[in-house]
Amino acid sequence: MKISKQKTIFIIFLFIFFSFCLSNSVKGSTIKEGIENFPDSYKPYLYELQKKYPKWSFSALYTELDWNYVINNQNVFGKNLVPKSYSDEWKNKKQGEYNVEVDAGWVDASRKSLEYVIDSRNFLNEVRLFQFEKLSYDVKSNNKDGIEKILYGTEFNNKIVEYKDYTGTNIVTDKKYSDLILNAAVSSNVSSYHLASRIKQEVGPFLSHNSISGTIDGYLGLFNFYNIGATSDPDYMQVIRNGLQYAKDGKGASVELKNRYIIPWNTKEKSITGGAKFIGSSYINVGQNTIYLQKFDVNDEKQGELFWHQYMTNILAPYSESKLIYNGYLNSNLLSTDMSFVIPIYNNMPNIPTDSPNILDTDYIDDNTRMYPNVSNTLNVRTGPGTSYETLTQISKYDVVLRIKKGKQSGELWDKVILDDGMIGFVFQSYMVEVPKVEISNINLSVDKNTINKNETIKINVEILPEEALGNKIIFESSNEKIALVDESGNVLGVSSGNVDIIVSSEDRKVSKSLSMNIYTPVEEMYIDNTNINLREGNTFKINSIISPEDASNTNVIWSSLDTDIAVIDQFGVITALKEGKTDIKVVTEDGNKEKIIKLNVIAKTEDMQIIFDESLNINGNEISGLDLSNITVNKMKDDINTDNIIEIYDFNNKFLKDENLIGTGSKILIKNINNEVIEEYNILIYGDVNGDGRINSVDLLILQRHILRITPFNGIFLKAGNISKDGKNPSAVDSLKIQRHILKLQSILQR
Repeated sequence: MKISKQKTIFIIFLFIFFSFCLSNSVKGSTIKEGIENFPDSYKPYLYELQKKYPKWSFSALYTELDWNYVINNQNVFGKNLVPKSYSDEWKNKKQGEYNVEVDAGWVDASRKSLEYVIDSRNFLNEVRLFQFEKLSYDVKSNNKDGIEKILYGTEFNNKIVEYKDYTGTNIVTDKKYSDLILNAAVSSNVSSYHLASRIKQEVGPFLSHNSISGTIDGYLGLFNFYNIGATSDPDYMQVIRNGLQYAKDGKGASVELKNRYIIPWNTKEKSITGGAKFIGSSYINVGQNTIYLQKFDVNDEKQGELFWHQYMTNILAPYSESKLIYNGYLNSNLLSTDMSFVIPIYNNMPNIPTDSPNILDTDYIDDNTRMYPNVSNTLNVRTGPGTSYETLTQISKYDVVLRIKKGKQSGELWDKVILDDGMIGFVFQSYMVEVPKVEISNINLSVDKNTINKNETIKINVEILPEEALGNKIIFESSNEKIALVDESGNVLGVSSGNVDIIVSSEDRKVSKSLSMNIYTPVEEMYIDNTNINLREGNTFKINSIISPEDASNTNVIWSSLDTDIAVIDQFGVITALKEGKTDIKVVTEDGNKEKIIKLNVIAKTEDMQIIFDESLNINGNEISGLDLSNITVNKMKDDINTDNIIEIYDFNNKFLKDENLIGTGSKILIKNINNEVIEEYNILIYGDVNGDGRINSVDLLILQRHILRITPFNGIFLKAGNISKDGKNPSAVDSLKIQRHILKLQSILQR
C-alpha cells in the first residue's frame, strides 16, 4: 500500500507525540507531573523541597494498587529482611518465624517496618528523597556539565578517551568520557548521572583500574567500566578476570544478547554503552526506574506480575543508598541543578504515615495542644525524635503548631506536631510553649531590602505586640501572587517583575499591616539575530536584540559603532553604512553588562552593481526573505536576480551549491564582477528553517524545542528564522506550534 508524503509526515508526528506521552505512563499506573497533582498529604514536604531547590521536579506515580494489598504481598516470609541485631519492632515475631535467619545475620521484617519503608511520605526530605530519583534518561536534566561535575576529582574528568587495543596500539579518540557517558545514556535510556556515579563506584578515580586498563594478560584490549559479571572470588584478580570474560564473550550469552549489549567490549565506548544497556534492561527500562521501585516491585511492565522482580531483600537499602547518592551530589555541587523524582502513591493510604519502628508508642501520650517555639531565631522540625534525624523545615516563634503526641521519653523529650500546612514532624519539647490567650494589638513589619530578584527569597521580620500575644496565629498574604508568593513563615518568593504588597494579619483580621515589595528580573542572556552583515554604502539595516528572560525588568541596550566614519547605529539598532570598510558594532545590556559584537563589512558603490531582485522577494539590507517554499532551488533564486554579474550561492557552512540544490536559512548569495571580486553579499532567511537545509520538518521542530528549553540555543539569523511570529522576541512554544501546524499542512508558515 502506498502512503502519501502528507500521511507519512502526520504518522511521524503522531509517533513522536505519543512516544512522549507513553514515556510518562506505564501499564496499570499513571504518572502526573507537578506538585499540584499529588495528594494533599504529600504537598507540604514537596513545596518545602522546591523552595530550596527550584530546579527539582516531582512526578506522582499513581500505582492504582490498594495499600493493604501491597503490604500483604510484601509481608511474605523471607521476601524482606532486616538485620537480626535490630529491635523486635523491626522483626517478624510470628511463632516459628521470629529470629529465623533467612540469610546469615538477616531475619524477616515486621509488618510495621514494611508500612514505614513503603510509605514514601516518610522520606520526603532532601537526603532520603534520592531513593525516588529518576534513573532513566531525562534530556531536561542530563547534560555534559553535570557529568563532568560528578567525575570531578577523578582521572575521567574533562579527559579525552584513549586506550590500547589488543595489539598494544594506542588509540586516541576525539571524545571525552563525558561524551561517551551522555551518548550511552541516550542509547540505553539510563540517567547519565547514574552511569557516571556507577563508574566512579565500580572502578574508582583512576584510569589504571584493572577492569578498564586493557592490559590484563589474556584480556588485552577489553574493558568493563561497570564490573558487570565480575562475580565474587577470594582472589581479587579473578574477580577482575570474571568481569573481563564477560566483556569478551558475555560468559556464554546468546548471540541475541551479545548483539544487544554490543559485546565484545573491545573499545571503551562499547564498554560504556553496552554496559549501560545491560544496566537499563534489568530494571530501569521495565518501569523500575528508581531505587525504591527496584526494591519494591509495584510498577513493572510484566502484565501484573508484581512484587517478585526485586533487586534486594534489605528493606532499608533504598533508605541507606539515598544518603550515599545525596552525599555524592552534594560533594559534586550538583544539588541545585535540574533533577527529577518519581514518587509512588497507593490507594487507601493511612491519613498519617506509620512512624519508624525506632519510635515507640509507649514514649508518647496523645495530645491536642496549640504550641509555638520559644526561640530567638528558628527551630528545626525533624523526621524523628532526635538530632540525628533529617530536618524537614524550620519554624519561628510566630509559627503555631498542633502537638498531637507529647513525648515522655527518658532523657531528651521530643513532641510530634502538625504544622499549619499539614506537615508532620518532631520538635524538641523544651523549646515549645503553649499558645497564650492574649490577643494581638499591633503588628510591625520590616525587611532587609524592599527589592529582590525573581526567584529570590527573603523573609519578612514581624514584630507582634504585646509580646504575650506572640503565639497567636498570623496570616501572610500577597496582593498579587503572579508577582510574589509568601508562605506561612513570611518567606517572600519573587515570581515575576512588578510591585506587590505583602499583607500580615491576625487570624481574626482585626489587626493588619502591609509592606511594599519590588520584584526585579535581571537579564540572563542576550541574543542577536545577525552577527555578520554586508551593507552597501548608503544602505541601512536593523539589528534586533532579544533579551532573556522575556520578563526582564530592564531590557535597554546600548548600541555603538567602533568606527563611526564607516557606519553609525542609532538607539533602535538601525545601522547606516557610510563608506567602504570594516568595523564592529557593539551592543551591551544596561543590566548585567551582557555584550555582543556584530561584524560589519561596508561595500563601496560601483557602476557594475546594478542588481534587480524579483518583486516577490523581500530585501532588507543584505537579507533576503519572502521566498516561495514550493521552489527554493539555486536555479530559481538566480532567475529572481537580474544582473550582469556572476552569481554564486553557498550554504551556511560555505559549501558551494549547484543549480539543483536547495537553499536554506544562512545560505549566502555572492555577487561577483568579471574580476571575480565580491561586490555584494546577501543572506537567505526562511522562517521555520532553523537548521539551514531549506526544508521545514520535524528536525527543525526538535532543534527549536531544544533552543526553547535552553539545551542547545542558537543565535544569529537562525534566531530570526525561529521567530516565526515575527515579533522580534526569542522563539517560544507558539513558534514551535506553528512549525507543527506547517508540517501537518494545517497552516503554512508565511515568509513575508
